[in-house]
Amino acid sequence: MTTLVLDGGLATRLEELGADLSDELWSARLLLEEPALIRRAHADYFAAGADVATTASYQATLPGFARRGLGVAEAERLIRLSVELAAQARDEAGHGLVAASVGPYGAYLANGAEYTGDYDLDEHGLYAWHLPRWEILAAAGADLLACETIPSFPEARALAALLARTPGVKAWVSFSCRDGERLNDGTPIREAAALFAGHPQVVAVGANCTAPRHIPGLISCLAGGLPVVVYPNSGESWDAGARRWLGLADPVEFGRAAQEWQRAGASLIGGCCRTTPEHIRHIRARLT
Repeated sequence: MTTLVLDGGLATRLEELGADLSDELWSARLLLEEPALIRRAHADYFAAGADVATTASYQATLPGFARRGLGVAEAERLIRLSVELAAQARDEAGHGLVAASVGPYGAYLANGAEYTGDYDLDEHGLYAWHLPRWEILAAAGADLLACETIPSFPEARALAALLARTPGVKAWVSFSCRDGERLNDGTPIREAAALFAGHPQVVAVGANCTAPRHIPGLISCLAGGLPVVVYPNSGESWDAGARRWLGLADPVEFGRAAQEWQRAGASLIGGCCRTTPEHIRHIRARLT
């Protein structure tokens, strides 16, 4: 399988371009306030060598927009707009795919729960919570859905049920992981990936928003199954108390690591939090 280069951190690039994302809606706020900046960020990643643009719908949800005072129709429009902006950048670049981001319930909570899987909803509650946005994105014209930063087994089961509800939709499923073997809720990634084994709608299973040092182990756990997708964060750590990142991102080292992930068996490779077009440029240069 040809390796696909994914984009990097959308919010990271938006901040580089001057956006203030200190808000519970995060990058989704710009769908309302500055959509052209989102389109530019997508264009920058395509120019850096990305094959895939992941939309600004990670934190765009009906209840999240409702908290901001928006009606259902306007919230639905903004979620669809996230796909339209990525598609415009793709068309301008003349190549690529659009992956509509399906962020976890924890992203809506905006309390870090996507890194623990500590939720107040069970599988059925998660299915019901995801359903409205899922149906909007499934019909919005993206090439596939990117179910990403999924921290828990119940949420993975809910997503599997949603896939069954929309048989014409393709997706990848990417988990947030605490180490080289387990999701953030402690579930072995092999067990979570088994939910999607041989699934005709699932193009890849893997990990994102996870420390780069854990990626080789996770790829090893997933070997022999579906194609593997990996897009870890930069390796920096988030100090929640001080609300800042600690450490130093090195695009050159990230590119070298991506080459090792490819050799280990990953077929879709990109970056997540704190990665930039420069990281993607180095990934593109390193992959065969």
